[in-house]
Amino acid sequence: MNRTIATLLGVLLATLPIAGAAAADLKVGYVNTQRLFRDAPAAVKAAKKIEQEFSKRDQDLQRLAKQVQGLQESLEKGGLTMSESERRAKEKDLAELSREFQRKQREFREDLNLRQNEENAAIIEKANKAIKQLADSEKYDLIVQDVVWVSPRLDITDKVIKALSEGRDAAK
Repeated sequence: MNRTIATLLGVLLATLPIAGAAAADLKVGYVNTQRLFRDAPAAVKAAKKIEQEFSKRDQDLQRLAKQVQGLQESLEKGGLTMSESERRAKEKDLAELSREFQRKQREFREDLNLRQNEENAAIIEKANKAIKQLADSEKYDLIVQDVVWVSPRLDITDKVIKALSEGRDAAK
C-alpha cells in the first residue's frame, strides 16, 4: 500500500514540471458579459430603441393604474354613503378595470422580455464574432466569461467593446 502511494507520488512529482511548462504557454482571456451588455454601443442603442418602442404602452399602463387607484379610493371614501346598487356597480367596474390592467401589464412584460431577448441575442452574436476575431488575431488559447473571480490583467472586455463600437475586426 505504501509502495503504491510512493509510486503515485513520484509520478505526480515527475509530471509537475511538464504541466507547468504547458500552462505557461497558455494564453487566457476573460470577457465580462454584464459589462458588455451595459457598456457596448450596440447594447446602449438597443436599450434606447426598446425604451422608445415601449414608452407609449408604459404610459398607457401608468394611466390605467391611476384609474384603478382612483376608482378604488373613490369606493373607499364614498362606499358607505353610496346606495347598494351604486356601490356594486363601482365594485364591478373596479374588478373589470383591475383585470384589464393586470392583463395589459402581463402582456407588456411578455412583449418587453421578448424584445429584450431578441436584441440581446443579436448583441451576443456580434460579441461572439468580435471575440473570435480577437482570439485569432492575438493568439488566445482560451477565452472565458462569467467566472467567480479573474485577474484584471486577463480581462479583455474593453478590447471587445472597442471592436464592437468600431464595427470592425477585434484585432489591434
